[in-house]
Amino acid sequence: MSIIYINPYQFAAFDPDALTYISAVETADGQALETGVRVAINDFVVGCKSDGIWTAIKASCILAGARTLAGALVPLTGGAPTNNSFVSADYDRETGLVGDGSTKRLDSNRASNADPQDNFHHATYISSVNSGDFYYMGQDQSGSVGATAIFRFGNSFGFRNRNGGFDVAGSNAAGFVGQARASSSTYLARVNSASSTLTRTSQTPSSANVFIFASDGSAAYSDARLSFYSIGESLDLAKLDTRVSNLITAIGAAIP
Repeated sequence: MSIIYINPYQFAAFDPDALTYISAVETADGQALETGVRVAINDFVVGCKSDGIWTAIKASCILAGARTLAGALVPLTGGAPTNNSFVSADYDRETGLVGDGSTKRLDSNRASNADPQDNFHHATYISSVNSGDFYYMGQDQSGSVGATAIFRFGNSFGFRNRNGGFDVAGSNAAGFVGQARASSSTYLARVNSASSTLTRTSQTPSSANVFIFASDGSAAYSDARLSFYSIGESLDLAKLDTRVSNLITAIGAAIP
């Protein structure tokens, strides 16, 4: 059994939610994180609270920074995801978890309708993109009524947002991508550090769970590498983009 020693005074100024998460990750890992990784996590939580977006994040994992796959699947907020077929070799501390395009996915264990029809967001950070038109995350039974998903569509990103139809925005590239709805008639999609307002009337969402690296009822599993995901209520995507991008950069810089 590994013994984890944590100086109780060294991180006394850390945010309580950040400390709770860090402690859970270190317990799962069986050893302490580097100081720089701890600081990056704390800065993210404190920054999200300062921006007023923290409470909107209802289910999230930082799929990077932890020393082990078990640590990476510790939830930042909300319930833990269910791991379907990922193994330790799929995980990289700096760049996250990679799919295989055929079997591997995470069940977020958060129902698509857990957040209000016109008050929700989905977001992820992509370290390497899908090779084909596969799903990054979502709940989409072949474009069914009320479907929600983020996927690759040719050289762009495709978005389903509480509707069986879909919209296209930006170019398929690594980095933060997300969508947020605060209206019955329009929603925001953020790609390539820019937000677009898209017109699409919302429909009643399904009670099925949101998946990462896949979409419920779909065989189009992702072969991308992802290092963060977030599900919850509507929030400022630009602010979340900045916080997540800074987090992943800081984690990479802190790992030897």
